[in-house]
Amino acid sequence: MQFSITDHEKTTLLDTLKSANLKFQQTYPGDKPDRQPVHTVYGGANLFKADTCKKMGEIALQHLHTNAPNFVVFAKALQLEGAASLPDTAAGIAALTQGLKKSSPHWLFQAVYNKIIRKLQTEPVEDFRIDFEDGFGNRPDEEEDATAITAAKELALGMQHNTISPFIGIRIKPFTEDLKYRSVRTLDLFLTTLLEQTHGKLPANFVVMLPKVTIPEQVTTLVRLFELFEKTHQLVPGSLQMETMVEATQIIMDEEGRNPLMRIIRASEGRCIAAHFGTYDYTASCGITARYQTMAHPVCDFAHHMTKVALGGTGIFLSDGATNVIPVGPHKGEHLTFEQQAENRESIYHAWRTGFHHTTHSLINGFYQGWDLNPAQLPMRYAATYHFFLSNYEDAVFRLKTFVERAAISTLTRDIFDDAATGQGLLNFFIKAINCGAISEEEVLVTGLTIKEVRSRSFYRIIEGRREQHPH
Repeated sequence: MQFSITDHEKTTLLDTLKSANLKFQQTYPGDKPDRQPVHTVYGGANLFKADTCKKMGEIALQHLHTNAPNFVVFAKALQLEGAASLPDTAAGIAALTQGLKKSSPHWLFQAVYNKIIRKLQTEPVEDFRIDFEDGFGNRPDEEEDATAITAAKELALGMQHNTISPFIGIRIKPFTEDLKYRSVRTLDLFLTTLLEQTHGKLPANFVVMLPKVTIPEQVTTLVRLFELFEKTHQLVPGSLQMETMVEATQIIMDEEGRNPLMRIIRASEGRCIAAHFGTYDYTASCGITARYQTMAHPVCDFAHHMTKVALGGTGIFLSDGATNVIPVGPHKGEHLTFEQQAENRESIYHAWRTGFHHTTHSLINGFYQGWDLNPAQLPMRYAATYHFFLSNYEDAVFRLKTFVERAAISTLTRDIFDDAATGQGLLNFFIKAINCGAISEEEVLVTGLTIKEVRSRSFYRIIEGRREQHPH
């Protein structure tokens, strides 16, 4: 058979394409299988203590038990689909609890409720940001200096006693002309004190949040500062990592009508691991008045999708913002009237539903992380997260099982299987569910994967491993 293109011509063309393909893959490696926390709690630096995360869990658990002593009250308070048919009497609830099976339509309510309690008892806060920006405000220099030193010492103490969250960091002030010197001074005092207290050791998964980023040069400046800190304190180069915030219209579209997010990420030189959305600063920058500044506003969805379009496939973690409706009743004190107690409950349940729906909306739109501002918000963070993963579990099992079987056929027949990115996306659903405690590793085995394959966290490695087992 005669070909019109020579082997040399074909090789030259395809080698050129190879370079372009590899460059694209380097820019867009796909979603990272690393653990992403389901939330970040922002707390004022002046209030941070070594045991803050532990105490937040205790407060959150008490809040849940007080306002939803069982899964029936919990489901009805959230007005979950099917909750209206649940019994109201103690005897009815007891009978239902004993007979619940996974096939029961009410099993999901009980499973979610029990998992929330377990989570609040074992790991109530996944990520915490010691906040020197909005959560702290503008204070006299002497006060911020003292707080930076005290907070660093408390963090070192928390590291020593193992009472801090598995992910933790600091939010400094923005690198605007007005605040850049104050921001750098706080970061210097905090890091210097922390590293002195810990003999040069950073906490696991430590990150510095740079807020109100509008131009790449602000990120570049932080990178250069990181290099100076690492050299001074003899840290491994690249040890200090950062996050950026999406909270101004200019970070969604610049003066030339382009989305600058990728340029801002590139300016971090590999140090930026996440982009967090600032709901209230962003809506304010859009000219929206305070009453309508919520996560449900359409401008937020626009910003989310623009961020997804800009950073999708890069491996940068994306986080939604915070719900500012706090589940706290209007009436205080121990001797409240029946009417006051009822008003408190309805106020709390309203806040629960708001937080639950906001988090669910984020998850549906592919934002698996958000902010929490108060311990009373933690139960609903986990309620929405667990409800999302468990209610989608059966469908996800079917899709991944089908995908694994197709990949297995390709492996055995030595066909080319070049869709590992899709497989990774399906696998990531289960990885995220395992990380937050929604499901166990064993519950993924029905997809046809082994425990070892699940723990590899990489669909590409799974395919490669199966090819090695079946070389012919």
